Amino acid sequence: MMEYLPFFMLPVTFGLMFLGVQVAFAMLLTATMFGLITFGPAVAHQFVEKIDDLASNFVFAAIPLFVFMGAVLEKSGIADRLFEAIHIWTRRLPGGLAIATVLMCIVFAASSGVIGATESVVGLLTIPIMLRYGYDKRLISGVICAGGSLGTIIPPSVVVVVMGPLADVSVGDLMYGMVFPGLLMAGLYLVYILVLCIVKPEHGPRIPREPGEPGFAEKLGITLRNLVPPLLMIVAVLGSILGGLASPTEAAAIGCVCAVLLTMLYRRFTWAGLYDSLLKTVRVTAMIMAVLLGGTLFTGVFVGGGGISLASTVIEQFQLGPWGLVCLLLLILFIAGFFLDWISIVLIFLPIFTPLVTAAGFDPVWFCILFLIMIQTSYLTPPLAPAIFYLRAVAPPEITMRHMYAGMVPFILLQVVVLVVTMVWPQMVTWLPGWAMQLR
Repeated sequence: MMEYLPFFMLPVTFGLMFLGVQVAFAMLLTATMFGLITFGPAVAHQFVEKIDDLASNFVFAAIPLFVFMGAVLEKSGIADRLFEAIHIWTRRLPGGLAIATVLMCIVFAASSGVIGATESVVGLLTIPIMLRYGYDKRLISGVICAGGSLGTIIPPSVVVVVMGPLADVSVGDLMYGMVFPGLLMAGLYLVYILVLCIVKPEHGPRIPREPGEPGFAEKLGITLRNLVPPLLMIVAVLGSILGGLASPTEAAAIGCVCAVLLTMLYRRFTWAGLYDSLLKTVRVTAMIMAVLLGGTLFTGVFVGGGGISLASTVIEQFQLGPWGLVCLLLLILFIAGFFLDWISIVLIFLPIFTPLVTAAGFDPVWFCILFLIMIQTSYLTPPLAPAIFYLRAVAPPEITMRHMYAGMVPFILLQVVVLVVTMVWPQMVTWLPGWAMQLR
């Protein structure tokens, strides 16, 4: 019976979460209880070692930096300038406002990778405009939620900073690997919106020409003022990571400096805004690190108690084969996304699943990107659906929960398409990290 003990850790943790215990404390309590049963008082030494490993991992220093960058961009009012610069070029297209919204989400995702900030800022700015021009409420909901969650799959991403050490793979390789799947997903969103609004113009009507509309030269001027500086910040952050000039932590520090300089350039810098951004950074980072601590101790007890070898033995008895194993693990992640937030999914399942997939002969970076796509899906799948709760906080009453859930479905299907394409053509993930390795 003792050899099956690690398997009981998962239902105990889930039970505590459903009873209302916070994620970090649910994993800490489970790890302590099962650690004492399995190792006795010696578990204290194991916990001290795990805590030291977590505290000394310099990769996690990127987390507060990326969070601060996103908080500064959220407080700075840069979003309205971005929307203006993008919308003047897309307004004549069917669904032009929705297309501009997704493009702005892509820019925000590539700037900081902080999802809640992106969705809140973009939603507050674009929802009233789309409602004014008669856009379908389901399309509005889907665009805001799906576009706002692109920060998961478009680098840089706070999620991959957490995933890298847990999966024992390079954060840089994950950033390289997510480029093409992220661009594919964003491209499918744009194509879907355009085709939908061509076939059904009432979903996203074209905006009629207005008197005093800027000419071509004026549009270029607006673009240069409002779009080029944030793009330069993206180049500074992503270029330094993908070019091998800086680690993710160093690149995040560059991004923080660029974000503050942008607020000064646009004359939006205030000491009160800086204080609010720092306070939000402390709160979010403390939450993430507390959950990381609980997840690290949980994983340590699970692995130390023989959970990985036991899981391998059980899966071998089912004789699923390598691809059957991957499909089973992804199905488990999809179901978990209905009830758990992203950090819980990463901390509970990634350290368990990665060794199994690697032993089956698959590239761990490729599997981590599949894992990432499933996390992206979890933002939109009810009943938890964090993206919907972010939207509910900023949406007017006329956009109901029914509109939101209905608007999610097409975008979830597009995410499944990206998942299938990535599974069928793993080179979409592995080619760029391999190319970067050759350059080094």
